[in-house]
Amino acid sequence: MISPTKIAVLQMTTGIDPADNAATIVAAAERAAGEGAAMIFTPEMSGLLDRNRQRAAPNVVVEATNPVLTAARNAAARHSLWIALGSLAVAREDGRWANRSLLIGPDGGIAARYDKIHMFDVDLASGESWRESNAYAPGDAVVTAATPLGALGLTVCYDIRFPALFEELGRRRCDAIAIPAAFTVPTGEAHWHLLQRARAVEASAWVVAAAQTGRHADGRETYGHSLVVDPWGEVVLDLGGEPGVGFATIDPARTTEVRTQLPSLANRREISRS
Repeated sequence: MISPTKIAVLQMTTGIDPADNAATIVAAAERAAGEGAAMIFTPEMSGLLDRNRQRAAPNVVVEATNPVLTAARNAAARHSLWIALGSLAVAREDGRWANRSLLIGPDGGIAARYDKIHMFDVDLASGESWRESNAYAPGDAVVTAATPLGALGLTVCYDIRFPALFEELGRRRCDAIAIPAAFTVPTGEAHWHLLQRARAVEASAWVVAAAQTGRHADGRETYGHSLVVDPWGEVVLDLGGEPGVGFATIDPARTTEVRTQLPSLANRREISRS
């Protein structure tokens, strides 16, 4: 039986200097461990947020030489702490980049990897235009891992808009789903809370969404409001718009309660597409 588990959520304003970003993650990990958390979750692109791809390129390296990943692994081992590193920009062997989520165990080892499947290629009414696929290659695998929270499903940001991925995570009976993000302000104001709550409800699972916030060194602005949502869709933590670390307790009894009242996962039927 899984026990209630205290987690930490880091909300940050990642910049263009990986060393500064690594220092923020390491300090947050130390605080999380000091306050009794078993896991800490960080946002999408925790190590580098730079829309100038020419400037960013020297800092996008393979896992083995990524200084932010190394710092996070050392911090995890030093504090016996799980770190759900929301994502890093990582160089692949084929020369493309991956937006990769990395789950680090309390021994500092990498327990799971997930490459973001859905690329953020949009033109917003605000005038913002994004083409993630110009540099990043999409992943193609659904990933779950055993953690102190139970089965944790890994996703990244724009993935939240694609229900099929979350249907599969529900089918795999995930107890919690990580949705690290760097949401724009217009899309955050319109859809952030709604989508996070919906994904928690349909999977009957906890959602942990660590987010970027504020004005970044590359000129972009992100929405913030890192959330923890319970399986009933209730928001139990909202970090608002400022950087910082928040805490919540993931209680498996709540998951059991919700799944007993509304056994939607058990009641699901396959729909013919013919």
